[in-house]
Amino acid sequence: MYVERLSQTASVAALAGDWHKLAAGVPFRSLPWLETWWKHYGAESSPPTTWRELCLLAVRGGDRELTAVAPWYLEYTLARGRVLRFLGSGEVFSDYLSVLTMPGRERDVAAALAAWLCGPGRDAWDAIELCGVAADDVAVGELVAACARSGLGVHVQNDLNCWRIELPGTWGEYVDRLSRSHRKHLRRSERRYVDSGRAVLRQATDAHEAGQALELLIELHQRNWRARGRPGAYASPRFMAFHREVVPRMFAGGMMQFNWTELDGKPIAAEYQLVGQGVLYAYQGGFDPNHHDAEPGRLSLSAVLRQAIKNGLSAYDLLRGDEPYKAHWRAAPRKMRRVRVVPRHSIARVRNVVWLAEQSARRWVKRGMQITASLAPTRQD
Repeated sequence: MYVERLSQTASVAALAGDWHKLAAGVPFRSLPWLETWWKHYGAESSPPTTWRELCLLAVRGGDRELTAVAPWYLEYTLARGRVLRFLGSGEVFSDYLSVLTMPGRERDVAAALAAWLCGPGRDAWDAIELCGVAADDVAVGELVAACARSGLGVHVQNDLNCWRIELPGTWGEYVDRLSRSHRKHLRRSERRYVDSGRAVLRQATDAHEAGQALELLIELHQRNWRARGRPGAYASPRFMAFHREVVPRMFAGGMMQFNWTELDGKPIAAEYQLVGQGVLYAYQGGFDPNHHDAEPGRLSLSAVLRQAIKNGLSAYDLLRGDEPYKAHWRAAPRKMRRVRVVPRHSIARVRNVVWLAEQSARRWVKRGMQITASLAPTRQD
C-alpha cells in the first residue's frame, strides 16, 4: 500500500464513487457533507489567526485501488501549532467520523498511515486531534495501535456518549419498553393531540420543501434559544450558510429528511434528521417556546419514532450529549472517544506538555464544580 496526499478539492471530487462505498452509509462521513463543510470552514473561511489546508490521505493498493481515505485537514495556530483534524469537526458537531476503510483492511491501512506520519513529512505536523469517534471504531483503533507501535505519543479520552434507540417491529412493542409513568404520559398526549387530529406530522417530499423546512427549523430553534437568553446555533453565519447549502445536497442523495409537527394547523416543532443504512440520526430540532404546555418536543419525537418504526428502520440515534431525556426514551449509550497523537520532534513534544497541563487543570476545575454542586442546598417544593 502507498499513501497519496490530496490538497486540492478537484482531486477529492474525483473520488466520489469510491468514497460513497467507503463511507458505509454513515451520513457524517459522506462526501457531500464533508465537501460542503470544507467550503464553509476551510482555507478561505479560516479566522485571521488560523491557517487551514486540506490534507486528505488516500491509501491505495498495488493495483491503485482506493482502499481507504483519511478525511483530514491541517490547521495551524500559534498556540497549537499544526494540527490534523477530521473534516466536519467543530461547531457542525459531526459524529461517527472515521478513517474510511474497506472492511478487513483496517490493520494494513493503519500501518500505511503510521508509516506516512513517521516518514519524510513528519515535521509537517505537531498533533492529530480526532473527535466524534465511536469507541468500537475498528479503523481508528488500529490507527491508534499502529501509531503507538511506531513510537508516537497517543492519548485517548472519553467523550460525551452518543445515544441510540434500537427500534422494534411495532409501535406497541416500543411503548411497552417505556416506564409506566412515561407510557401514561405519552398515551394521554396522543389522545389529546394526535387522536383528535389537532397534531399532525408533516414531511418534506422534495429539496424545495426541505429548504423551506430548514428555514422553519432555524426560526423555531433561534426563537427557543433566545427565550433562554442564549444566541442559538444559527447565530453563526458560517453554520447557517453550511446548512443552507448541504441540505439540498444531502436530500438529493437520500441522506436526510425533514419533519415538522403542526398543532391546530400551526408549526410548533421541526426536526432535521440524517439517514443511512436503516438508521435515522436526530441532528437538530427546533421548538416553539410559546407552546410549552403542548410539549412540542415530546409530540415531535413520538411522531418521528412511530413513523420510523412504520418505515422499518432499525434504530434512531440521538447523537452526542448525555441529556437525561435520552435514557427516558430508552436510548442506550454508545461510548465515544477523543484521540490525540503526537510526533517525536521536540517542538511538538513541548506543545504536548502544555496540552497535558491544560487537560489536568480542566479536570480539577470540573471536579471542583461537581463538589460545589453537591454541597449546594436544594430547594424543596
